[in-house]
Amino acid sequence: MEIAGKVALVTGAGSGIGRACAERLAREGAKVVVVDIDTAGGEETVRRITAAGGEAAFVQGDVGTPEGIAETFRAAKRVFGRLDIVHNNAGIMTGDTPGWPDAPLEKVHRVIAVNTSGVIMGTRAAVEAFRGHGEGGVVVNTASIAGLGPLPFDPVYAASKAAVIHFTKSCAILKELENVRVNAVAPGMVDTPIIAKTGDGTRPAKWLEPSLEGAVLLPPERIAEEVVRLIRDDALAGEVSVVMHESAQPAAGG
Repeated sequence: MEIAGKVALVTGAGSGIGRACAERLAREGAKVVVVDIDTAGGEETVRRITAAGGEAAFVQGDVGTPEGIAETFRAAKRVFGRLDIVHNNAGIMTGDTPGWPDAPLEKVHRVIAVNTSGVIMGTRAAVEAFRGHGEGGVVVNTASIAGLGPLPFDPVYAASKAAVIHFTKSCAILKELENVRVNAVAPGMVDTPIIAKTGDGTRPAKWLEPSLEGAVLLPPERIAEEVVRLIRDDALAGEVSVVMHESAQPAAGG
């Protein structure tokens, strides 16, 4: 899909990967609906996009509930009249206050609601939005390499991302049925605020330190680059692209 002239919605765009992807899509010529539960972060992303000459609008939305997703997509369509690209990116970790298996059930439920249900329902809402103009569209879901193997200190997060991977692969058929391509990006460790949020907000939690030891964190802009590739390549459907630092493993599709 050619990105210029299209309308894109990016969830979790108030910081990190979501912000980098929103800014990149705007540079590619898309109008961008910036979605985040954090109003200050979302409005800052819009400010950065418009300051660089792009076009964007903020929609405050919670993708952790079906009602929140429905209202978010209604509001997004009111802004620019249509949607062509949806990046289901919002995600959270369980953290360590306390960690698994003692984490509060409310927190466990929230991780699954945002990371997994948010992606599933967001993809459904995207398909419905694309039907509105009859030209199809593209969905990119943010998974993680944690969904490809065990993450002992946060198995709930790992499970939520594994679900995103298999959901995305299972949606390959939508290319034929709906003219909608659903793909996913599965990053390795990325330098985003979520790492600090697992601890006291300024540094990673103790449980995450072994995973970070010796790791080279990817800049979020590298993930944005891969998201653009997944959007542009009309042959890709059900693709899960793993993106890790070159010193660990090259990007690969699967």
